[in-house]
Amino acid sequence: MSALLEFDDLHYTFPGSAIPALRGASLSIASGQRIALLGRNGAGKSTLLLHANGILRPAAGQVRLDGAPLEYTRRGLLRVRRQVGLVFQNPDDQLFSASVLQDISFGPMNLGLSIADVRRRVAEAADLCGISNLLDRPTHALSGGQKSLVALAGVLAMAPRILLVDETTSGLDPWMRHQIFAIFDRLVEQGVTVLLATHDLTVARQWVDTVVVMHEGRVVASAPPVQVFADPDLRALVGPALL
Repeated sequence: MSALLEFDDLHYTFPGSAIPALRGASLSIASGQRIALLGRNGAGKSTLLLHANGILRPAAGQVRLDGAPLEYTRRGLLRVRRQVGLVFQNPDDQLFSASVLQDISFGPMNLGLSIADVRRRVAEAADLCGISNLLDRPTHALSGGQKSLVALAGVLAMAPRILLVDETTSGLDPWMRHQIFAIFDRLVEQGVTVLLATHDLTVARQWVDTVVVMHEGRVVASAPPVQVFADPDLRALVGPALL
């Protein structure tokens, strides 16, 4: 299976920090996969995701999309952000427009699409996320679960081939979690890869095809769940509940 997105030996240290966040992280992602990204706090999960669409630029190493290195120009970043969508852990970090309609429209508008195409994408994303009735609502008046769905819809309106989700399901009630995973399943059926950075080990065991484990800024495993959870050394890196 050919790689869609590749992280090749990435190194990165945040400004003002003496401790590298990534220390040679490498990972290959193919189309149509369900992936859980596991690791303790500080393992590098969020930092890796921020490199996927050029929000961060590695000090060394390379990010590739369809085999081509990511270019950190306006044109290059637009290319990767059309195909690699990132949903932040806190939806308030992602929502900034006055209304739900404006927020979901923002990405497609920046692609230079026609008004008709923007409206179509917004309608499809809102319908998929079950928030068509919220389009006229102000974003500040939404509940936490509604904000998560609007943030997800804003990314899906870009029609990404890879959806990267940073712990967005944490703190949601069971009904909302079920709704979001139903959306993820529909996306995977359409060939989209969904990668979820999570501490939810039930999701990692039961929902995904591949578990990726990070430790101290490196990817130390990428394998089916049964293989990862059968390894006591890897179990020790993803949570004491499995020891």
